Amino acid sequence: MNTASPNNQYAIKEFSRFSKDYNSYNQIQAQVAKQLIDKLPHDHYAAIADIGCGTGALYNCLINSEISFERLIALDASEQMLLLHPSDKRAITQYFDFNEPSSFASIKDKFDLVLSSSALQWSKDLDWTISQLVHMGDNFYGAIFTSNTFKTLHETASVKSPIYSANDIKKAFDKSYKDTQYDIYRYKLYFDSPKDLFNYIKKSGVSGGEQKLSYKQTKILMREYPLDYLEFEVVFIEASN
Repeated sequence: MNTASPNNQYAIKEFSRFSKDYNSYNQIQAQVAKQLIDKLPHDHYAAIADIGCGTGALYNCLINSEISFERLIALDASEQMLLLHPSDKRAITQYFDFNEPSSFASIKDKFDLVLSSSALQWSKDLDWTISQLVHMGDNFYGAIFTSNTFKTLHETASVKSPIYSANDIKKAFDKSYKDTQYDIYRYKLYFDSPKDLFNYIKKSGVSGGEQKLSYKQTKILMREYPLDYLEFEVVFIEASN
């Protein structure tokens, strides 16, 4: 698949670095998580896997939506994020890197629901990652940021997005699942000043694999960026076998 290859290790490092601040800067991710859980067709699941769980956004949405479960395994490649995940005797946290075969090999059980929100855009090889998720369960609900996130910022800075396009995401799921449905949501997040905007980019985690700009490039971008908001695009996926 011809697509930009995200630098996943940098993404993990940045998420860990700002893990304590993350919940203060994840407005869009929180909204995406809620909308994803709102799409679930049932109010009870025996076993759920949360891929790239972060600090527990999907868990919190499940609880707030009164969707019950008997067991949830929360999986993430950031140990710091896992430490901040809510405690629950039904929930188990586990280190898991969706780029590593050993992580998938460590999961022996099958789940009646596999979830992932705002994480899989950092897969090094999305085709391979999705082909492995299939073995964890037949029903997947997910949300993935696309390359149109920060579109104007990338155009202004003359850099290419480090994450996948919506078409690439759809192709990857169509290869591994028999039935797939997609919705594309677009968001705008407004800021009072360019400084606030760029501080959000730095601390939100959305740009975890963002191409690093020099200090001079950043100053120019802050001066020339034409909008008072950031753009986000997310593909919501419902997939089953």
